[in-house]
Amino acid sequence: MQSFKITNKTNEKAISLHLGVCDTFLTRLRGLMFTGSIPVDGGLLFVNPAEDRINSAIHMYFMSIDLTIIWLDSTGKIVDKVLARRWKTLAAPAENAKYIIETHVDRYDEYNRGDLLDITDETNS
Repeated sequence: MQSFKITNKTNEKAISLHLGVCDTFLTRLRGLMFTGSIPVDGGLLFVNPAEDRINSAIHMYFMSIDLTIIWLDSTGKIVDKVLARRWKTLAAPAENAKYIIETHVDRYDEYNRGDLLDITDETNS
């Protein structure tokens, strides 16, 4: 599986994230469903075929953990974020998004709307 390192260029105090990637319909559909836990610096990076709001919507059905959801545009700028509660949240970003990050709830305060993130492929590193 491909993996990416996410670094917050705006907030240097934010820990870097190390994320698997979901870039097909099936991997985006499954996401973290049925996952019992994730590392504090872990999660998934969803890559949408196009930058929009509809395909960037998320649901928390069948989830056993809460998540921080961060939406990015194609330049890596955070356009929205939400603290998603298991079995309760259905959300879409306020603006078009190309990427979605699903990560640990403890990361919520470290990533804010307008922050610029660096996305580095670390698959072969």
